Amino acid sequence: MKIVTLVLFALLGYALGQQIGTNAPENHPPLSIQSCTSPGQCQTQQASIVLDSNWRWTHIVSGTQNCYTGNKWDTSLCPDGVTCAKNCALDGADYQGTYGVFSSGSSLKLNFVTHGPYSSNIGSRLYLLESDSEYKMFKLKNAEFSFDVDVSKLPCGLNGALYFVEMDADGGTSRFPTNKAGAKYGTGYCDAQCPHDLKFINGEANCEDWDSSPNDPNSGTGKYGTCCTEMDIWESNSISTAYTAHVCTVNGQRRCEGKDCGDDSKGQRHDGVCDKDGCDFNPYRLGDHTFFGPGSNFTIDTTQVFTVVTQFVTNDNTDNGVLSEIRRQWIQNGKVIMSRNVTVGGKTFNSVTDDFCNTQKTAFGDSNDYEKRGGHKKLSEVLDQGMVLVMSLWDDHAVNMLWLDSDYPLDKSPSAPGVARGTCPTSSGKPSDVESKYPDASVTYSNIKYGPIGSTMPK
Repeated sequence: MKIVTLVLFALLGYALGQQIGTNAPENHPPLSIQSCTSPGQCQTQQASIVLDSNWRWTHIVSGTQNCYTGNKWDTSLCPDGVTCAKNCALDGADYQGTYGVFSSGSSLKLNFVTHGPYSSNIGSRLYLLESDSEYKMFKLKNAEFSFDVDVSKLPCGLNGALYFVEMDADGGTSRFPTNKAGAKYGTGYCDAQCPHDLKFINGEANCEDWDSSPNDPNSGTGKYGTCCTEMDIWESNSISTAYTAHVCTVNGQRRCEGKDCGDDSKGQRHDGVCDKDGCDFNPYRLGDHTFFGPGSNFTIDTTQVFTVVTQFVTNDNTDNGVLSEIRRQWIQNGKVIMSRNVTVGGKTFNSVTDDFCNTQKTAFGDSNDYEKRGGHKKLSEVLDQGMVLVMSLWDDHAVNMLWLDSDYPLDKSPSAPGVARGTCPTSSGKPSDVESKYPDASVTYSNIKYGPIGSTMPK
């Protein structure tokens, strides 16, 4: 569901490249985070962020001619994936001027529409780096992760997402020698949707069978997708929020083709290696319509900043146990707020467990792909290996973000269990509308902390 677009003009064309260009320097904006051992006992760590390579200018190695312009490949430079990887270089990014990305201390602000000198940028996707050439790997089993977030400027149709994916720490350079850019240039993305819009996968261009998007002038889809397990800690605007676990049968980032990708367009959504729907906890969808929203009449008032705490509990409360529960707490105006109980299928829940997932899928009439692909046990194994932190802001050219904040799917009655997900009208969320009406939209993530369960909470 993480589809983002980039509007390009003049001489610039943005794509993922595998060689390293020299036309613009790549300077990673710093972002501090904290590692905690107990409440009030946290140490600051200096990290940095890197822009996903799909946003970057890609050109011939020895010049400025574009390899990809608008939503089309230059077939003379990219007749096939291997040749394209040899011909094309990936360049550095102007984070503020071109992409509207601002970091200061422990705060990261992502602007929605940014009008740069050569282009207008829509949204962004960034990763947290441990060093200049490696992503930071988070191992969160029997641990918790917290951050502050400001979604007050995110209307219907937008999604400020903070999540973890099973990417390679080096961005794929060790597995795929044709990828010379690596994590330093934001390569190697994957998620449970097995996206086909990545312009390079496994160090090769995804130009084979490339189909330019009919409703997005800067995007398209290739023959291959890129799959991996995904833990959506946070997908939200000011109206609705959800946290969702997705698992895949494959280990680590894997390129897919055919049925393994689970493509919607071929009616194979539930046949691929990944659970695309995931097991989600959206308070509104679960019947709690007063928990999250703009104004003091909601438990969490989205006109103000708040803290989100996610705990990954094991069956024996040790690092060696198996993940058994994903628990959510909130802090706003100094008050710790527990997720409220919801009733699904005659049972009461306030967290994500295998029992919750199974009960919810049955009650909502959804395919239980989460259980079929391993459920919490599979996610537990991935958490042991470590996952990369992703922070993004995007609009949805597929279904207008209705799956998050409105009634979805549209062919079911809004009164059917699980269909109503928020108060946004079903006519909302069209990218052309949100981009023109809300160019100043933004999301701010700050005060990222991690450590043993309870350690990031107030003293």
